[in-house]
Order: sequence, then structure tokens, then C-alpha cells
Amino acid sequence: MSSDLNQCNFIGRLGKDPETKYLPSGDAVASFSIAVGWKTKEKDGVEWINISCFGKLAEIAGEYLRKGKQVFVSGRFHTRKWTDKEGHDRYSTQINADRIQMLGSKPEGESSGAERPAAAQPAASTAKRASGGFDEMDDDIPF
Repeated sequence: MSSDLNQCNFIGRLGKDPETKYLPSGDAVASFSIAVGWKTKEKDGVEWINISCFGKLAEIAGEYLRKGKQVFVSGRFHTRKWTDKEGHDRYSTQINADRIQMLGSKPEGESSGAERPAAAQPAASTAKRASGGFDEMDDDIPF
């Protein structure tokens, strides 16, 4: 049994609507990026995190996620390697999501049935830990 752990959690806002494609097997793949803010005492900024999800979760993401929406994403860190046209090795990193939860308030006029699909929600205990924890953190990082 391995003692390694590859799990990432983010809360951010979508930069654009997800792009959903279908593999020859019929499985859905959705890709999108979220903007995740960070702040220290001296400066602040935004990181763009590339997200991919597969299967039913990809279909749900494509149907319900929209530009500007705030989401909680949990998944594993993945680096892809390929060779470009000039023969140079290239790399890209992304998060392969296994859980997505829509955050924030429901837009006016949206029916309660489309609010949060059950298949995309993490367990209740994870959702509680993930929402609101950043505002409660101390800015003094011990390392």
C-alpha cells in the first residue's frame, strides 16, 4: 500500500464556459479553467488552474457551469508530456477533477432542480471544510 497522496482542492471562478467533447467511446470530457486568488502581506495575485473532468461529471459540468460561477473542485494533479512540431518536449499541468460543487447563490429565475446536481457534489463534510475556510486563515505562514 502506497503512502503517497495526490489530491488538490480549489475554490475559484470559471474564466469561460466549459468546453465539452466526446471521445470515440462516447465518454464526455469537459475542460475549463478557474481563477484562484492568493494573498500575502506584501502582495496578491491570481493563478489560473486548468481542470478536466470525465464521464457523467463532465456532462454535468458542461450543462451547469458557466463563466463567472464560483466552484469547489477536488481532484488529482496531472502533468502531460508531448512533443511539438519542432521536436521539443512540452508539458502541461491540470487537475483531473473527481468532485465539483457549485458555490454561491442561485441566480434569479433558476429553478431549484438545476441548483446543484447530486452527482457533482462532494460529501457534506468536505463541502463544509472547503467553503469559507480561506477567510478564517491567518496570513502568517510558518514556512
